[in-house]
Amino acid sequence: MTKYFQSFLVGLQSNLVYRWNFGVRSLFWFFHLVVVFILWGAAFATSPSIGGYSFAQTLTYFVVIFVLQFFIGAFNEDYQISEDIRNGLINQFLLKPINYFAYRLSVFAAARVVSGVFGFLALLLALPFFRAYLDFPHDAWRFFLAVPAMAMTAIIQFSIAYIFGLLAFWFLDIQGFVILSMAIENLLGGQMMPLDLLPHPIFNIVRFLPFFYQAYFPASIITGRQGLDFAVQGLAIQAFWAFALVCLAEFVWLRGLRHHTAAGG
Repeated sequence: MTKYFQSFLVGLQSNLVYRWNFGVRSLFWFFHLVVVFILWGAAFATSPSIGGYSFAQTLTYFVVIFVLQFFIGAFNEDYQISEDIRNGLINQFLLKPINYFAYRLSVFAAARVVSGVFGFLALLLALPFFRAYLDFPHDAWRFFLAVPAMAMTAIIQFSIAYIFGLLAFWFLDIQGFVILSMAIENLLGGQMMPLDLLPHPIFNIVRFLPFFYQAYFPASIITGRQGLDFAVQGLAIQAFWAFALVCLAEFVWLRGLRHHTAAGG
């Protein structure tokens, strides 16, 4: 584990070099939240509640979603992995006793620490503007269940990005796959709207997909949009997807190595 801890420290240092990038991204997050405030404010102008939730509860959901993305979201890991493959930099990992998945996960964790700090600072700056509109539940169990939910969400997000990055073993450009993945994640992950606003039959289908657990599920626990029974069942399904995607990532890695020519590096 020492080598992966060192990878984490190196990743932490390299990400701190680009601290201005994270700062600009945090600033963009603030303006994004302002847009959400305006759009949903207009939607609630004609009704005190939508889907049984008030404007404050809905805005709280989006604030949590945005903050979660800074702490556990996979931003560009897929492109970094594809670049390692295309440029031959991955060859060094084939010659050393180091697991590429674990190495990338360590770097991912380091990046999330840096982006999480900047995201939290952006939240502190935004609080004076939105504090009166935030409405969090007071159930202690929610925060205990939110921790493993967030951890497995990070694993799911990273594993999906890792798998798409490995497509570079077969394709020269993975941008189309990544854009498609991001579109599906935004829609079925709850980043565009709370998924419980979907018709009930569709919601019952979506909740069994891995995208459901990339953002909406931990946010729904924290913001009180789902109860204890739903949260416990969701954790079991989420654990299944986290395990399945890690196994799929290893399978794609082994298959991809058969196509790798080890050029460059």
